[in-house]
Amino acid sequence: MAVRTPDPVTPLRRPAAAVTETRDARNTRPPALAFLLRASTFRVIGRIASLLLVDAFAIFAALFIALSVKAVVRDVWHLDPVLAATKDYFSFTYLLTVLLFSRSDLYAERAARPGSSKVVAALFQVTLVAVVYGVISGQEFNSYYIFYGTLTFAIAIVVATRWAYEAVTGLLLRSAGYHRRAIVVGEQEDLAALSRSLEKSRHEPMQVVARASITARGDEITPIAELAAIDVLLDRYPVDEVILAEPTYAEGDVIDLVSSCHARGVRVRIAPATTDVLIRRAEFVPGSATPLFEVRAPVFEGFDFWTKRAFDLVVASLLIVILAPFMAVIFTLIKLDSRGPLFYRSRRPGLGGVPFDCLKLRTMVVGADQMQSTLEQDNEADGPLFKIRSDPRVTRIGAFLRRLSLDELPQLLNVIRGEMSLVGPRPLPDRDFEQLTDRHRRRYEVLPGMTGLWQISGRSDLTFDELVRLDFQYLEAWSISLDLAIMAKTIPAVLRSRGAY
Repeated sequence: MAVRTPDPVTPLRRPAAAVTETRDARNTRPPALAFLLRASTFRVIGRIASLLLVDAFAIFAALFIALSVKAVVRDVWHLDPVLAATKDYFSFTYLLTVLLFSRSDLYAERAARPGSSKVVAALFQVTLVAVVYGVISGQEFNSYYIFYGTLTFAIAIVVATRWAYEAVTGLLLRSAGYHRRAIVVGEQEDLAALSRSLEKSRHEPMQVVARASITARGDEITPIAELAAIDVLLDRYPVDEVILAEPTYAEGDVIDLVSSCHARGVRVRIAPATTDVLIRRAEFVPGSATPLFEVRAPVFEGFDFWTKRAFDLVVASLLIVILAPFMAVIFTLIKLDSRGPLFYRSRRPGLGGVPFDCLKLRTMVVGADQMQSTLEQDNEADGPLFKIRSDPRVTRIGAFLRRLSLDELPQLLNVIRGEMSLVGPRPLPDRDFEQLTDRHRRRYEVLPGMTGLWQISGRSDLTFDELVRLDFQYLEAWSISLDLAIMAKTIPAVLRSRGAY
């Protein structure tokens, strides 16, 4: 993109007496008439109203489908009573959803609106509050299906409708030529890649109108003598935000940059360095003249451990009961397809490297382990992993089970026994584990999981380094909402079968 730049020889400096009309970002109460006449006001109203309609449809649909399923199971389904019951529950459920979604910034502007993990977490909060209210108010229920049934369908429908909303509105914005305009500030070698990444974003159209560096002078790079001179660029290029790439500059310069931007109502964002993700686990250490933050080990202990463990037990138990008839069909197919046991016990390192028997449905012929040494030359995976796209040891029904990851379902028993979690780094076979470096074995500081960032990001199509990076990212950023988001995305990832073999 060609942009107008100042003389590449003379660094851009703050004018000695520059008088510009600025808008202080802290001034959040403009006159009422001006507020009503501003075009942005109508955009805000349109955004909130459209999101409220999308959520109203999703919540109504979730209630209607949950009640319909219950009626069909009881063989008493009729449209009128199901519709009447849906209307009775809708007002309270929708009001509660809107309040908790607002608290999670799910009606914020597009650039600040969180993703599906916040949606799933907020829906769990809605369900919890509804259950507590129902118990306290003396409501009588034959079962609590209305809560967990509606939650199940709400997660699927709300996430899907919001994803469709983001995709459609993003397409409309791009078609209308709308872009958020940005200036990127950083070191020269980082600016081009960051600019390309921002402009390719599907979430929100963005146009990088200028790139500035305090060290570089060259094509399309605006040299500035100090970050405090950013106000000259802001006067020249009207923008919505300034993005500071990997800030390693002097503290005073960064503060001046932020002040100059905020005085003009321009948002400041930071594209952090890779190592900055550690700040997620940093805790302030009081009592020092210099602010210090301690980075704690990424282990689950105390309240976090028991929260995750309780979640695993409840969800795994429900899934075992729900999937029992389906599993009986799979058992029959395995027995009809080939001789051998139903289950395969794979000895794998677990938490802290302590081995356990990872349960899987048998997908290979009996004696497949002894055949692996003769197939090493056909290995298609990099690093210590072993994967063959057309493994001759896999049975016919085994190939089907692997493609949909159904062979992993017995690991629900591992979860019940405390050897695995529903979400976490995947446990590797002993053969792969022995080839890991000490740095790679850090992934065993938490319970291994049935699903994780691997499964929703490409599975076997990823390189080993990419898999390790995803594991580390999970360890640093863990939360219940992240677990919920991964589980919500696992089903569509499995159905797409990308990288499954």
